[in-house]
Amino acid sequence: MTFNAYLIQQAEGKISAGFVDMSEDQLDPGEVTIAVAYSGVNYKDALAATGAGRIIRRFPCVGGVDLAGTVVKSADPAFAPGDQVLATSYDIGVAHHGGFAETARVPAAWTIKLPPGLSLRDAMAIGTAGFTAGLAVVRMEHDGLKPENGPVVVSGATGGVGSIAVEILAKRGYQVHALTGKADASDYLKQLGASAVVLRSSLDLGKIKALDKAQWAGAVDNLGGDVLSWMTSTMQIDGTLASIGLAASMEYKTTVAPFILRGVSLLGIDSVNCRMPVRAAVWRRLDSDLKPDHVIAQAREIALRELPGVFEDFLQARVKGRVVVRIQP
Repeated sequence: MTFNAYLIQQAEGKISAGFVDMSEDQLDPGEVTIAVAYSGVNYKDALAATGAGRIIRRFPCVGGVDLAGTVVKSADPAFAPGDQVLATSYDIGVAHHGGFAETARVPAAWTIKLPPGLSLRDAMAIGTAGFTAGLAVVRMEHDGLKPENGPVVVSGATGGVGSIAVEILAKRGYQVHALTGKADASDYLKQLGASAVVLRSSLDLGKIKALDKAQWAGAVDNLGGDVLSWMTSTMQIDGTLASIGLAASMEYKTTVAPFILRGVSLLGIDSVNCRMPVRAAVWRRLDSDLKPDHVIAQAREIALRELPGVFEDFLQARVKGRVVVRIQP
């Protein structure tokens, strides 16, 4: 039996990707074999499939850092045939065959039983992006962030992580300022619960001060670079800033002033290596108080064969919210 898979390969330093027929004996080692029902597309997937970023650590590799489906067989007693499960991050889709295939095999240690209030599609409408946003909120609140502390700003607000961060923060009672480069995104962001929309073009990022006017009790940054530097300089006393992404730049230029004169906390959010107990706890909350109902409902769904056509949309920042990939015909 063969199955359809989207395989990323490298030859003579050039990356190419396309659909191939694979057999189960070509899959990587793991205790849990899954009939994949859905996957999701993340910015990281677009970088990997197009070669725009050095994401893949082993060639060839089936792309897709997220997957959800039904267990076909398991060598681990924690999972049984018929169980609905999800798996995200770790080496999936970068050094271990991933979710853009009709069949996957992953280690049991990377696998989570589907939370009871989520469908397989819901789980992938959340995906790594939503898990990352949820992890950021959990860690920020653990650090002391509360709605009464003041407003929270979210950059890259129309993307997968940003959209879900805006929605779940608003749902928890925060006054959310959505920072975006898209002038036409105001209605979308306000539907998610944003109380204000800030255009990136309105910021003077050429003149970032060591300490600027204190504005934010919390911040979620998906961009890095000058936006992250500006956020750091504008945090309130005891403000909490979560660094999630690098869509703009890996660079970060600031001084220690916000940290030692305002007590600002900078939290690095690592969704890839997050320990399983924390991962499972965040997914339970994404099925309850952190559930991003609007983003789930509005997620764009595509068939597996349509996958190559969406990568450029991610690279050119044309995507709002989440894209779900229907793997089974």
